Amino acid sequence: MKELFGDKRFIVITGNYGSGKTELSLNLALHYAETEKTTLVDLDIVNPYFRTGEKADMLRDAGVRVLMPTFAMTTVDIPALPAEIQSVFEVPSDRVLFDVGGDDTGAAALGRYYPSFMKERENTIVALVINCMRPLTMEEEDITDMARRIENRGRLRIDLLINNTNLADETTPEMIEKGEKTVLRCAEILGVPTVVTAGKPEILRHCRLQTPIMEMQRYMKPDWMEDP
Repeated sequence: MKELFGDKRFIVITGNYGSGKTELSLNLALHYAETEKTTLVDLDIVNPYFRTGEKADMLRDAGVRVLMPTFAMTTVDIPALPAEIQSVFEVPSDRVLFDVGGDDTGAAALGRYYPSFMKERENTIVALVINCMRPLTMEEEDITDMARRIENRGRLRIDLLINNTNLADETTPEMIEKGEKTVLRCAEILGVPTVVTAGKPEILRHCRLQTPIMEMQRYMKPDWMEDP
């Protein structure tokens, strides 16, 4: 997993609702924390009910420093970004991951830290997570439009696309393979140089893929899977 992001100190994970970006952020944070000083910043101000903050205790127990919006995990509708988040650019840490909401509003939170990211741009990688089984990211046109809006509002160019096509427990190798083809075409349109595919290892081992893989475990259950 580490080799996919090289020695980049700052890893920005963005993606639309249902993309799996939070799951991926959790996996990365727990993985890095095994050997490195790791910080996870929850910048998802779009969805206050499904964020990395839900697993804050688990992350802290694993040695991950967790920063999240003020009022996160409360009944307050509009969380605020605490000044402490700025400290990640100043306090030594081997890896800093940002879980960012994947639309114009979410990218605006990212844009707030544009000057700091620009100072560290060579040490930063921005990844867009795509689940081609979700309504707003099934077609190339929708995916590329979303990517451009995120880039414009967040003022950071996307460096990596992550194909995380899945339908939870109903995921098949064919879904992942089809998603990879779509994401590869989007990468070509957007001029993004790198594509990787993420998923559960027991599914990935049956896939025929052109891209490097990132094995993930599930720590969060999407709300659309909850019983009514």
